[in-house]
Amino acid sequence: MKPIKVAVHGASGRMGQVMVNALCREPDMQVVGAVDINVTGDHLLLPDNSGTIPFSSNLESILTSTQPDVLVDFSNAQATLPTARIAARQSVNLVIGTTGLKADDINEIDRLTQTHKIGAVVAPNFALGAVLMMHLAKIAGKYMDYVEIIELHHNMKADAPSGTALSTAKAMASARGTAFKRPPPEKGATPPSRGDQVEGISIHAVRLPGLMAHQEVILGGAGQTLIIRHDTINRDCYIPGVVLAIKEVVKKPGLIYGLDKVLGL
Repeated sequence: MKPIKVAVHGASGRMGQVMVNALCREPDMQVVGAVDINVTGDHLLLPDNSGTIPFSSNLESILTSTQPDVLVDFSNAQATLPTARIAARQSVNLVIGTTGLKADDINEIDRLTQTHKIGAVVAPNFALGAVLMMHLAKIAGKYMDYVEIIELHHNMKADAPSGTALSTAKAMASARGTAFKRPPPEKGATPPSRGDQVEGISIHAVRLPGLMAHQEVILGGAGQTLIIRHDTINRDCYIPGVVLAIKEVVKKPGLIYGLDKVLGL
């Protein structure tokens, strides 16, 4: 079986560097090209010392010259849609881990997969533990009426609340079939300290140096609480999820939103 050819968009970023480093060591994959707005040369030295790959700020040029099966995108929300359009026109499948995408962005990516007959996996979080945390929270939310979410991230994270926190709240309410209850008393307008309101859930966003990515789902009921927590220790946690997504996205066209769908949860 031929290895899956992969190009990485955002290769100079923190996540992009982790992806290049990990994917070039995957026996079933071959990293063939790298793209970033901050280009340091025409070629990028692979960290496993297996050689170099073309490196450019011109995505279309890299896709044309390397003809990858999959483009992995860990750039930013502003760059993701233009990236997806270029990749779709060249029939390149997409694995997107960029955060901060809006519903309209997801809908357009869906349309691109249908128009150009490509596959796309878009996930707000590629950490397997985070996906399992969300899955368990959905189950617990059916039985407890009150819940709040605390998400904690490094101070360089641009969006708040995080995509994972928003997805958790929406998934819990969907599984429950109704919004969660809000604890009384609340007089007048809800104070900002109570967090962003999503489906009756207060989401509190913490941004501090020293943090990576962490989330607590705290459910409350009469005389008891249940806490489901996930901690990201380093960016290596995203690698297994991205590898699974790459292997899945080449199988059939269409959009898969969320790593839980890839895992069959």
